[in-house]
Amino acid sequence: MAFDLLISAAGAALILVALRDVFHTLWHPVGRGSLSTLVMTGVWRCCRTPGGQGRLAVAAGPAALVVVIAVWTSLIVAGWTLVYVPHLPGGFSFAPGLEPSQRAPLLDGLYLSLVTVATLGFGDIVPAEGWLRIAAPLQGLLGFALLTAAVSWVGQIYPALTRRRVLAHRLEAIRRSRGSGRLTDTTSTAMLLENLAAEVIQVRVDLSQRAETYYFHDRDGSPSLAALSSYAADLALAGQRSRAADVRTSATMLATALEELASVLEEQFLKVPGGPMEIFAAYAHDHGLDPVRA
Repeated sequence: MAFDLLISAAGAALILVALRDVFHTLWHPVGRGSLSTLVMTGVWRCCRTPGGQGRLAVAAGPAALVVVIAVWTSLIVAGWTLVYVPHLPGGFSFAPGLEPSQRAPLLDGLYLSLVTVATLGFGDIVPAEGWLRIAAPLQGLLGFALLTAAVSWVGQIYPALTRRRVLAHRLEAIRRSRGSGRLTDTTSTAMLLENLAAEVIQVRVDLSQRAETYYFHDRDGSPSLAALSSYAADLALAGQRSRAADVRTSATMLATALEELASVLEEQFLKVPGGPMEIFAAYAHDHGLDPVRA
């Protein structure tokens, strides 16, 4: 009896670990579950080639999402299997043709957990004890909730990636149009720097709340914020040297936004000491790119 309780407790612990990680990854303001972070970091390191680019690197982000969802599902299935096993076969009714005395409790528990979390409900093995008749439908609801959460997660990630890529394309357009020329002391320059600051703040918020977006590579040949963040810092520095007060103010806003972005990158991903320029260089190298400078 004590051993059965221990097995069920272990199963409940696995379920709680999975639910806690789902909550911290998807609904917590910081958006960083410890287990999901560990898994995504591992996938990122496995997919990165020595040069940092290539098909594996581009697939790192989507692969990390799939692996994390698979880990959550596996933990929930394994947890409920351990909950069911001590009560098989006595706590369940079997369909005609299934001889309970000849069944393997562990295999039946795994089968029952899989079909329940997938909300299939074949009905060949059904709970007979009172509390098990409540537990099994709860697992079905949990499986449905997990599927919904996974779809919602994907829906939250891609708008953040779009905002990041738009900022990268805008910085690249500025770089190409400006060339090596200096910033003009005009109101339009001040507005340009202020808009860039607002976009950098949005990307920083996205990265704080959706940390998994860090592990998504931009396509080869496409502008990347990992490479162009150093260029944005050069723009801010050039603007702070302007003779126009409004340009200096906007440039300071951009510099502050970039410092906050660098802080998030350093604290959550890179662990590299130094100022924003050193952190942005490490950001580019971690994505297999060279930093772009003005």
